[in-house]
Amino acid sequence: MVCEERTRVCIIGAGPAGMMAAIFSAKTGARTMVVEANKSPGQKLLLTGAGRCNLTHKAAPNELVRAFGAKGRFLSFCFHRFSPEHIRDFFARLGLKTKLEKSGCVFPVSDRSGDVRDALWVEAKRLDVRFILSEKIQSVTKHTEHFAVRSTTQKILAEKVIIGTGGMSYPDTGSIGDGYKFARHFGHTIIEPRASLVPLVTQENWPSKLSGTTIDNVKIITSVGRKKFAVTGAMLFTHDGIGGPAVLELSRFVTDFLPSEKNPLNIIIDLVAASSEAELERKILRQINEHPKKTVANILAEIVPRRAALVLFGQLDIPENLFANQLNKDLRRKMLRLVKALPLSIIRTRPITEATVTRGGVSFAEIEPKTMESKICPGLFFAGEMIDVDGPCGGYNLQMCWSTGALAGLSAEQKV
Repeated sequence: MVCEERTRVCIIGAGPAGMMAAIFSAKTGARTMVVEANKSPGQKLLLTGAGRCNLTHKAAPNELVRAFGAKGRFLSFCFHRFSPEHIRDFFARLGLKTKLEKSGCVFPVSDRSGDVRDALWVEAKRLDVRFILSEKIQSVTKHTEHFAVRSTTQKILAEKVIIGTGGMSYPDTGSIGDGYKFARHFGHTIIEPRASLVPLVTQENWPSKLSGTTIDNVKIITSVGRKKFAVTGAMLFTHDGIGGPAVLELSRFVTDFLPSEKNPLNIIIDLVAASSEAELERKILRQINEHPKKTVANILAEIVPRRAALVLFGQLDIPENLFANQLNKDLRRKMLRLVKALPLSIIRTRPITEATVTRGGVSFAEIEPKTMESKICPGLFFAGEMIDVDGPCGGYNLQMCWSTGALAGLSAEQKV
């Protein structure tokens, strides 16, 4: 038997964007209902920031806009309306204290993502938001005066609908791309979903020997056609390539252009970005003078982590027992080039299911930026990761979810 209910605003998805939309919709006094496929809200939110929840970034609205690149202009209004400062104040009013770290990232003082989720949950319940959990929506249709949101056991008649079902990353949390199906039904264009902020797979096999090894400060450079990209930060070797913050950031720029095993993307990694080649050469010469009987491998271990030094040394075609005082100028320069310009070939990203965020989704060109309402179907709104906008690591993407969710929730009621 199907249960039929009526509401003014129905929100599909109880992730960060959906919960924020529910709160701001209910604040206006609108009867608000949220339908979530999981048995509890905010499942993906619990994983963010390695469980600490990097909920925003210290940045002015214009800086946020620039961080999102060409798509930032679409987000300009919502970032000014609901800025990082507004979001921190919003959570403070809910009793959640936050802290600003040197990187500009903002975390809850408790370092627990569950506290962020719980603050939203308690506020939504206080505002009498109705949650229907463990209920997977099968279709959304529009009739003359209402939308019909249907599952196997529910039929919800709503005046306005907000879709905030997320992208396709971390499908175990419920992000399986079903929101795209609903958007397509209403005529929306879906930009092909791709992995963003994700580890990269190399053509070379040797990085697997260093799986788990971190290099604290690298610079990675590549180019695609006339476009040049450079990122800095920490890097991690993985079982099939490279990961870590710098690599995740690089993936944002190259995921749309990655070729194949037959035509890989060449990158250059400076493993010691904090020092110039001349500074490193002086350090090596000092080591040679002070420790002439030290092996070249051990000298290299003074520059990069020892485990990495041993693997990289194998690529130098130098005898293992070569002493420092036997290292001639040509071999020294060869070692420097390896450290300052390590070449690798990228053939693909790891699967989208492992990505931090999804690139692609509902075309933002078909969404009104000052309300998040569909330009194609009046009364239909979008929020969060399912929109074709994605930003850097460091709280930017959650800020986008908060801002678009709040704006959609507020606008849905104002349009009723």
